[in-house]
Amino acid sequence: MSTFSQRIRTSSASHSKAVKPSLESYVGKEQNQSESQLVHDVQLEAIQQAKMFDAQIHKMKKERRFFAKARFLFPLGILLGILLGFILIQPSDLQEIHSNLLLIMEEYDISLKIPDIDLSRVELEWRRFRSNIPEVWKLNNDGREFQVGEAMKARGLTAHYPIVLVPGIVSTGLESWSTSPEYRAFFREKLWGGFNMVSQVIFNREKWISAMMLDPVTGLDPPGAKIRAAEGIGAASSFMTGYWLWSKIVENLAVVNYDTNNLHLAPYDWRLSMWNLEERDGYFSKLKYTIEGFKKRQGKKTVIAAHSMGSTSSPLRYFKWVESPEHGGGGSDWVENHIESYITIAGTHLAKAMAAFLSGEMKDTVQMNPAGAYVLERFFSRKERQKLFCSWAGSASMWIKGGTDVWGDANWAPDDDPGSSHTHGELIAFRRAAIPLSAHPTPNIEPTKNMTADDASTWILERTPSTFQKMIWTNYSFGIERNENVLKKNARDPRKWSNPLEVQLPNAPSMKIFCVYGHGKETERSYWYAHGPHDNEESFGEVEYSTCTDPTDKCNNAPRTPLDTSFSRANWIDADYTHETTTPKVRNGVKMGEGDGTVSLLSLGAMCVEGWKRPRWNPGGIKVTTVELPHQPAPNIPRGGANTSDHVDILGSTGLNELILKVATGAGHEVEDRFVSRIREFAQQVRWD
Repeated sequence: MSTFSQRIRTSSASHSKAVKPSLESYVGKEQNQSESQLVHDVQLEAIQQAKMFDAQIHKMKKERRFFAKARFLFPLGILLGILLGFILIQPSDLQEIHSNLLLIMEEYDISLKIPDIDLSRVELEWRRFRSNIPEVWKLNNDGREFQVGEAMKARGLTAHYPIVLVPGIVSTGLESWSTSPEYRAFFREKLWGGFNMVSQVIFNREKWISAMMLDPVTGLDPPGAKIRAAEGIGAASSFMTGYWLWSKIVENLAVVNYDTNNLHLAPYDWRLSMWNLEERDGYFSKLKYTIEGFKKRQGKKTVIAAHSMGSTSSPLRYFKWVESPEHGGGGSDWVENHIESYITIAGTHLAKAMAAFLSGEMKDTVQMNPAGAYVLERFFSRKERQKLFCSWAGSASMWIKGGTDVWGDANWAPDDDPGSSHTHGELIAFRRAAIPLSAHPTPNIEPTKNMTADDASTWILERTPSTFQKMIWTNYSFGIERNENVLKKNARDPRKWSNPLEVQLPNAPSMKIFCVYGHGKETERSYWYAHGPHDNEESFGEVEYSTCTDPTDKCNNAPRTPLDTSFSRANWIDADYTHETTTPKVRNGVKMGEGDGTVSLLSLGAMCVEGWKRPRWNPGGIKVTTVELPHQPAPNIPRGGANTSDHVDILGSTGLNELILKVATGAGHEVEDRFVSRIREFAQQVRWD
C-alpha cells in the first residue's frame, strides 16, 4: 500500500512540474478551476487504485493454502522437534543437560548461576514415551533386529570360529584421555563420534581441531593432547545416538551364541601411520595376542571381518607384520595356522578420494545445498579441513595406488563407458581458470593442464606440507610391482605392506578371502578443478629440515624456501560445473562413476576378481570369493532397510549379515561369487602385466 501511495505522490509531483509553466500563463478563475479539477481527478484515481490493491491482497490471503499458514507450520515445527528428540536423544542424555549447559557457558564466559534440577522423573517419562514409538520409525532400529541370526539359528547353525571385527574411520570412535587443563573438559569424552563431537565442533572448534590434529613431525599426539581409540563392542556399535554401525552384525552374532569370549572388536586410531599405530599403541601386538588366545582356548582359527579403511590398513598390513621376523615374529605359517577367513567389507583396496588432501573437499561437501555449504564453510572451512587431513598420516593409506596402469591415462581408463566425452583417466581436469592467468603473471606457475593419476599424485603432494610428504614416503608406497622376486623382498619393507599391488598375500592355502561390497550408487571417480589467484598465505607451518619429495626416502636436508609457497595458487573442485547429460555425468565438478557411493568400483573389486587371482600376488592360491550386493534401498526406511548397499549402511544389510554369519558358523562354503556390475570387464582392462 505504501509503495503504491509513493508512486501516486511521485506521479502527482511529476505532473505538477510538467504543467507548471502553462499554469503560470493563466490567471484568474479559469486557472483555479482547471487546477482543482486536475487534483480532484488524480485523487479519485488514487482512491480507486487503492481499493483495487486492497481487494487483491484480501483475495490472496483467502486463497493461501492451509499448509502455508502459521496455524499449521507452528504445530508442525513442534512435532518435528519431538520426532527428532525421541530419535536422537537417549533417556540417559537428559541427566547430562545441566553439565553440557555449564560447559557452553564456561566457553563463552557467561556468568550465570544455574540451579541443579533433578531430571530423573523426566527421564522416566521419556523412557515410557519412547517405548510406545514403533521401532520402524526410529533411525537406530527398523524392525529387522536379530532376524538374520534367528534364521541361522533355526537351521541349527551356532558359533564355530572366533571372530574379530575391524572398523573403518566412521565406525572407530576416538576419545580424549588428556588431563591437561586446556583439554580437561574433554576427558573420556568422544571427540570422534557421538553428539559431544558435534557440540565441540560447533561451540569449541579451535580446541577440538588442536586436540584432533597430530604433531606434523612425529605423527603422534601434540603436546598436552592424548586421543585414543574407544574400546569395547559398544565403541563401534553406533556413530552417535540413532546412527547404528556394527550393532546389527553384533546382534545377529549374539543370537548364534557369540559374546565377548569369542567376539572381539579391534578399534584403532586411524589418524596414525601404520608404523606409529604399533609404536604408540602396540595395536598389531595386541591383535596377535588376541588371536593366539582364541586358538589356545578354543582350538579354532579366527575369522577377521574388516570394513572400509580397516580392510587395508589393518589385516593386509597385519599379515605381513606378523610374519616378519623383525616385527611380529610369527613366521611364514602363522596366518595359515591362525586365520580361517578374511572378509573385506567395502574395502578401499586401491584408493579413496584424494581431493581432501588438496582442497579439503569431497563429493559430499561440494554437493551440499548453498545454505549447508555456507554453514560448513563458516564452521569448518576448506583450509581447516585440509590442514587437519594433512596431519593424519593414517588416511594416506587410502592414497591412489597403481598409477596410470590401474586408473588410466589421458586417452583411456578401464571403467570408461562407451562414447565417453571425457576419460576418467584424467583424474583431475581443468575446465577453465577461475581467475585469468594473465591477471597474476608469475614466471614459475605451470600452465593449466589435465592430470592422470601419476600427475595428480605428484601435484597434490607438492601442495601439502613438507612434513606430510616426509611422513608419506617413510610409511607408504603407491606403485605396482610385477617382479615376483621383488615382491618377495617387499615382505621386509613395511612401506609396501599397505599396498596390495606391491606385496603378496600370505602363503596360506587353506585361508579364504571374501570380498563384499555394494554397487548401484553414483560415486566420485574423477574431478573438474578450478584455479584461483595466487595464495600467499601460509596454510601450513613448515618445519626446518623436513622437506621430502623423493619417493626413495632420500630426503633433502634444506627447509622449503619462501619462494616455494609464494607462487602457489588456490585450487578447488569446480562446483559450478554440472552436466547431467554428458558421459560421464558431472555434478558440481565431480565426475561420477560406479561404486557404493563412497569408494569407486575399481578400488572395491579389481584386486578381488583379477589381481588376487594371479599367482604373482597370491602365491598360496587362497580362494577369493566376490559378492556384490545391489543397492536397493526401501524409500520408507531412513537408512534403506534390508537391501541397502551404501558404503556405511551395508553393515546393516541382510545380505552382508547372512554372509558373515555363514562364514563364522562354519557354513562359508555356501557363499558363492555374485556379480551385479561390470567389474570383471573393467578389471581385465587394467594393465596387470
